[in-house]
Amino acid sequence: MPESVPVRCPACRRAHLYSAPVYPCACGAPTAPRLDPATEAAVSAHRAWDDEWLTVPCAVCGRRNQWPRPELGCPCGTVLRVPVTTAPEPSAGPLTEAAPGSRGTPAGPDAGEAAAARRPAFQPRAIRTARDAVTAAALYLRWLGYRGIRRADRRPPNGVGLAARDLLAQVDPTVRPAALRDVECLWLTAMTESASCVYFSLAGYTDAARTRAASLGVPLFVLDLAGAPRPMNDPAEALHGEGAPGTGARDRRT
Repeated sequence: MPESVPVRCPACRRAHLYSAPVYPCACGAPTAPRLDPATEAAVSAHRAWDDEWLTVPCAVCGRRNQWPRPELGCPCGTVLRVPVTTAPEPSAGPLTEAAPGSRGTPAGPDAGEAAAARRPAFQPRAIRTARDAVTAAALYLRWLGYRGIRRADRRPPNGVGLAARDLLAQVDPTVRPAALRDVECLWLTAMTESASCVYFSLAGYTDAARTRAASLGVPLFVLDLAGAPRPMNDPAEALHGEGAPGTGARDRRT
């Protein structure tokens, strides 16, 4: 279970009990930032993309993951940044050194599929703001197996661009369905970078956009308000089922 700490809003002095969010590591183990109950929460007044992410080591395999920094929205309207501690957690040791039958990586040609089968289902993050939509898409891409997720160098015509190794993604948090031009621009930009691409939209897609995406092989996803991406075409279904290239087939259900 995630730890809980008391958090007091410095603006209205209201007290809250906050639990750290838990995310699945690539090895399948749940990971969460370690909260610091001895430090008071700070008001998050100014945002920067680099400050929104936190490096959290997995206690099981040691992998250093990038997760959203813990935040709490007070009813008074203040956004609080919950302090974390950098003290290391006791490690259960690398998965590759675990004994047979334990949580370690099993031997044999089916090792990758067996490890993937132990992965927990994708844990969505509720979408209330445009930033939440970007975070939900980034978490989903990481769950698929993409690494090094960051802001794309080129800003798309609409929404926010995300990039990972050999991938370019566009997140459109507007209330307007994505149009044919949006899909084509994303595909063309990805082609210039020799990368594949994927589109996330809150409001869905026009018929022309869906037809064009099918012909170009662009995966289309719709983000619901719970933060769960829903595949909207065959390329998206394939990506959801297989994960990032090179990660092997995965049995996931959102």
